[in-house]
Amino acid sequence: MAKSSQVPRLVRLGNVIVTAMVRAGFKVGLIHLLTVRGRKSSQPRTTPVAVVESDGQRWLVSPFGEVDWVKNLRKAGEAALTRGRRTERVSAFEVSPQEAALILKRTLPGAPSFLRSSFDVAPDSPLEDFERTALSHPVFLLATK
Repeated sequence: MAKSSQVPRLVRLGNVIVTAMVRAGFKVGLIHLLTVRGRKSSQPRTTPVAVVESDGQRWLVSPFGEVDWVKNLRKAGEAALTRGRRTERVSAFEVSPQEAALILKRTLPGAPSFLRSSFDVAPDSPLEDFERTALSHPVFLLATK
């Protein structure tokens, strides 16, 4: 089980701005709006996330650990992804730390430096280090519904 974590204040402020931009129809890098049903309230909760592609599949990686969107997505197993003016329904499957390590090793080098600093590995670290890191950074495989 991944440990809980806290999103830095500067990132939370940036999330407010990015969410407004994406809702207005702007495409901001790899950012999508993830809308998932709250595990306690059952109300829709929306947060900006980076959807990464690797080997023709789409992935969500939690750079800040087991935050609320992770807990909600685990419980719901499905969500809506919005980018620009397009929204799609997706199913989400959390992968094992071994599979997550492979995804992290492939995608982390291209991530922005402020996100890379949330991980305790360097791009050239051995796979075992990525497996340890994957324990505290959940990774989800996305599939279109």
